[in-house]
Amino acid sequence: MAAERFSDESGPDPDQPNQKRTGTKPCFASVIREVVKVNLVEKLCSTLEPMVRRVVNEEAERVIRLRTRSLTRSPSLRIRALEPSTLQLVFSGKLSPPIFSRTKILDTENNPLKILLADTRGDQMLPTTLSFPIKVEVVVLDGDFPPADHQTWTRDEFDRNIVKERAGKPPLLTGDLNVSLRDGFALVGDIEFTDNSSWIRSRRFRLGARVVQGTSHGVIVREAMTESFIVKDHRGEYYIHSASTLFTNAVYKKHHPPMLEDDVWRLEKIGKDGRFHKKLASEGIDTVQDFLKLSVVDPSKLRRILGRGMSEKMWEVTLKHARTCVLGSKRHRSRGPNYTVVLNPICQVVTAMIEGQIFSNDCDLTSMHKAYIESLVRDAYANWNSLEEVDGLLNETTLLTQGDLVDQYPNQAQSTVARLYQQHAFLTDGSIEGASVQDNGQGECSDQWVINCANLFTPFENGVCNNISESSSDGEVQRRRRFIHEN
Repeated sequence: MAAERFSDESGPDPDQPNQKRTGTKPCFASVIREVVKVNLVEKLCSTLEPMVRRVVNEEAERVIRLRTRSLTRSPSLRIRALEPSTLQLVFSGKLSPPIFSRTKILDTENNPLKILLADTRGDQMLPTTLSFPIKVEVVVLDGDFPPADHQTWTRDEFDRNIVKERAGKPPLLTGDLNVSLRDGFALVGDIEFTDNSSWIRSRRFRLGARVVQGTSHGVIVREAMTESFIVKDHRGEYYIHSASTLFTNAVYKKHHPPMLEDDVWRLEKIGKDGRFHKKLASEGIDTVQDFLKLSVVDPSKLRRILGRGMSEKMWEVTLKHARTCVLGSKRHRSRGPNYTVVLNPICQVVTAMIEGQIFSNDCDLTSMHKAYIESLVRDAYANWNSLEEVDGLLNETTLLTQGDLVDQYPNQAQSTVARLYQQHAFLTDGSIEGASVQDNGQGECSDQWVINCANLFTPFENGVCNNISESSSDGEVQRRRRFIHEN
């Protein structure tokens, strides 16, 4: 019955043809089917999503591995990634202390600072160059950077330790702070500090140099830095300079009058460690006594040693100063089989005895005597350290005759001197050709010999050498002097 009622209710009534027909309504089964379809799609999506993700991840990893493998095959990229840069900036020299604010910074040679590009590969830093210029900036660093146990640093650590000026102050470092490094080096122009270093904890600064980013074309270059140093206020420079001047004057002071044992640079126009001092030292002329001895024996040689750099006026000033030297009473005696010559400390003859005849005044000498005594003086000069040192306060005749037998026949001295003169082998400058000996024993000598002899032996007044013969640069004597020193 129920089934019949159900079928009757669900189907159209054929008996009612006039009943209004309505639109078709979805049935319950179709609704169920639609819900099942939606659930199936959602379930399928939730099931496929992990699979799709896994496939995508695997593919991405595979592509990354291929890319990485191709990068590692490139030698230049592999070296750049695995090895640190071997290029580094360095300052070529140390700074010249002390350093003051408002004062140009120089190196120890008083030259502007120089920045070099070096290759640190190996044990040494070797200069190198790049094919293109790079910009370099000079900065101020804290004196405590880097720590003593940390000699390497990164660019970030370097930048963090740059010191800036104090509040309200001008830039700490001024001048040519940006330079171009070409051909492996760059000169830093005028730079100076505007403030001292007492206000930071370390109380010390360093100068650093870094490559301006974007100018190195991808080449990594490590930074440079100097030794740490103190910057003092420029107001203290005046006092230090004054003290330094006083010290210099004391150390380099000229002596008036000079002493025999004084260094030769104590003479006027000869500076300590200067070119004249070095020239004299190279020839063994170290003291004022050495200078005076050579000025007596061979003034033209002394003039040649000093060279053209010493003008005639400078030469006269130096020689005049040297002449004021206090000689003292010491004498030096040179002996031979037939002669004894007594010299003062600068190689001038005081008295001479030849074959028993004593000469104490050049007026008593012939030209032959003068030439012979000159040769004796030259020999004494060459063997100065072997001469006997005696006291000049004793009688000069006593100095001559101590241990010597005086010839009782002085008339024979003239011919003996001529013979000795001919035999004496150490006459110089061709002087042996300047004289001749006649048969009667009388000697003759050219005027050149007289002049040379007069140039060697000059008088003293009160023990002070003040009238040594003057000569020009070519060795020409201007005035004649007496031959033997008189007391």
